[in-house]
Amino acid sequence: MVNKFELLPIFKSAHALVLEIYKLTAVFPQEEKYGLVSQLRRSAASVVANIVEGNARGHRKEFLEFLYIAKGSLEETNYHLLLAKDLGYLKEELYKDMISKSQEVGKQIVGLTKYWKAQEK
Repeated sequence: MVNKFELLPIFKSAHALVLEIYKLTAVFPQEEKYGLVSQLRRSAASVVANIVEGNARGHRKEFLEFLYIAKGSLEETNYHLLLAKDLGYLKEELYKDMISKSQEVGKQIVGLTKYWKAQEK
């Protein structure tokens, strides 16, 4: 059975980003397990969770609020990726690839936000 949110293109992109972050953080140093690994995974998962929760609310205004929160969580994820790169846990190429994927999710959040804001009129 497919959940309603799984049909959203934005869900698919954001969920794929979370899966990649889980894979890449699996090789981070053990001492980061409860630090950067946890923060990076939680912020990335928060993006998707807020999209799913906002969609489930069924009201445009609430969905918009959750999209704004998702965008904030995405920016937090970007910072954690930068920190991981600067600490030497991510190579430059992988960092750029992850930021590119994150930016795509960001564009989808902005697009969906614009769509729902236009519905106000």
